[in-house]
Amino acid sequence: MRSRLPLLAIFPVTVLTVVLGAPFVVGNHPVRWEGGSAMPRIVLDDSGSGSTKHQGTPRGTATSSPHSSAEALKVDKPWKPGMPQWGVQIYWEEEKNKRSDVFIEDQARKQAKYLIGLGANSVSLSFPFFTGGLTSDVTSAGAKTPSPERLGRVLKVFKDAGFRTTLRPVMDEASLNPPTGWRGSIAPASRSAWFRSYRTFLTPYLKVADEEKADSFVIGTELNSMEGDPGWDALVSFAEKAFSGDVGYDANWDKYVTSRINMPVNHLGIDAYFPVKVPDTAPVDRLVRGWDEWLDKKSTGDLPHITLSEAGIGAMKGAYHAPGDFYTRRAVNTQVQANWYSAVCKVVQQRHMSGVYWWSLWFDDDPNTPPNDKTASRLDFAGRPQTEKAIKSCFTSDYAGPGTATTN
Repeated sequence: MRSRLPLLAIFPVTVLTVVLGAPFVVGNHPVRWEGGSAMPRIVLDDSGSGSTKHQGTPRGTATSSPHSSAEALKVDKPWKPGMPQWGVQIYWEEEKNKRSDVFIEDQARKQAKYLIGLGANSVSLSFPFFTGGLTSDVTSAGAKTPSPERLGRVLKVFKDAGFRTTLRPVMDEASLNPPTGWRGSIAPASRSAWFRSYRTFLTPYLKVADEEKADSFVIGTELNSMEGDPGWDALVSFAEKAFSGDVGYDANWDKYVTSRINMPVNHLGIDAYFPVKVPDTAPVDRLVRGWDEWLDKKSTGDLPHITLSEAGIGAMKGAYHAPGDFYTRRAVNTQVQANWYSAVCKVVQQRHMSGVYWWSLWFDDDPNTPPNDKTASRLDFAGRPQTEKAIKSCFTSDYAGPGTATTN
């Protein structure tokens, strides 16, 4: 029996207005649109003005190899229920010049090999879908949306390697008047029409997720304004009939701590970008305390049913104050990023959470090539040795998982 998640805020939204309002105006929000992409672009000067360059520009070129399909790719300790989900979000926008099926399969193997080296056991494939505007009733695939068939090919690579797999559609914000308009503020003129359209879009993706035996399907991501609508009941029931795995929802961090997340799903993820007002020199334990101060506003103690569906931060000075800021570009500081990853991992373990997915890898990138700090996003972690060490330490720790949680 599916039950609603009893997630009740301890204090009113107004308490956080000053803290949360300003960052959203300047774009401090996870996976915000920048010039037509759900992935962030970056400002090329410290002032926050000037031209931008897409963070997803490939750092290397994947080539087809006759040996790649035969390469043994296996997760060291495949995920089983009760184990922590140690994962990464892989974001995939279809390229204008569509890559061949051979390329995408080889690229999936390259990403899988990299994740195995980090000790990961889980992967989530995020991909964009589109709408006509804040009041539009229509959702649909677009030129940048991978087809169900191609997503199925990639899911199979990861599943065959032993990963826990998730499929996760994310509404692109190109038409939503960013940064003030975002996916969490949509207001369809007809909600019933919106849900019909969304169901039509999701249906083939639910089908391929079921065919490739994905473990989870995220029915929605950061759709704040749509949470609690009765239309979700019928849509989630449909999804559960079409897909045999777990149907979940990923809430935005601000809504998680200020409101009840009223969604008819069994599992909740948090896109977690909690600001911590500390200097760059703050030790890991102080960052952990900062996270606890935020989480305690909702609930103290263990959180065995919560997964951090997105966590990450820029490798730059001042990032602790706005970890989800995809707009600002400051001097590189890799220790800031590495310490944040270590702190978040401690929070997951101390709170007995079900796991964490780091944001993110761009599907077409070569994860083995260090990021070009003149062009790459500060949020890139692949190729940053300090952060990779923190991730591997987390993923190979002796944390047994949420099944070890205590009763509060």
